[in-house]
Amino acid sequence: MLPAIATEYLRLQSAETSRTLAYLRLRRAIQHLIDTGVLGPGHGLPSERDLAAGLQLSRVTVRKALSGLIDQGLLSQRQGAGTFVSERIVRSFSRLTSFTDDLRERGLNPQVTFLERGIGEVTPEEAMALNLSPGSGVVRLYRLRHVDGAPIAAERTLVPHSLLPEPQRIGASLYEALDTYGHRPRRALQRLRAVALDAEPAQLLHLESGAPGLLVERRAFLADGRVVEFTRSFYRGDAYDFVAELQSD
Repeated sequence: MLPAIATEYLRLQSAETSRTLAYLRLRRAIQHLIDTGVLGPGHGLPSERDLAAGLQLSRVTVRKALSGLIDQGLLSQRQGAGTFVSERIVRSFSRLTSFTDDLRERGLNPQVTFLERGIGEVTPEEAMALNLSPGSGVVRLYRLRHVDGAPIAAERTLVPHSLLPEPQRIGASLYEALDTYGHRPRRALQRLRAVALDAEPAQLLHLESGAPGLLVERRAFLADGRVVEFTRSFYRGDAYDFVAELQSD
């Protein structure tokens, strides 16, 4: 990949009408190769040393260029393996699947960190979301989702306690835990909108406050119409694509 990066770097250099800092030029060169598909998801980049030698730049300059692309989510680093073009995750709006199922189908390794996992009495707002009576028990989950160690989503989930008696049994997948009780969702209503991330989800996702993200709200139902899940998820906007299949009447 070094020849392609060097060619694009030199093209940008020759096309400049004013002097550009070398690290910005290298950053633009690599981003252009990603945008045009020359560097596809999962492709490895040359080492910092090789890039520096091949482009006659200092390693500090190369490191600064790569760090900017890592902050944008375009590149990711794996300890001891190198720097790679980030995988964008495509999630369908036309199938009711769990986050874990989606990633496993694509050969990725999903992980979860529980920031909160407890049982309490439902609040008026939660009762409305879950169609529960006042005084009912509710399971509250706050999870940070990772792919290969990189955080990509922060999720707050509500589940009626009657449908999930032992929330400690939840592992990587909530739906797998619900399935053990015969309560896997059968349909869902889902809404997506673009947002500027508040400080808390931005920090969890290793982004700056106000960075673009996606807010997805899901209300899932059992076959008998009972609400089994209400989830609000904040996704990194630079790592996730949602798709839906549309058909005419």
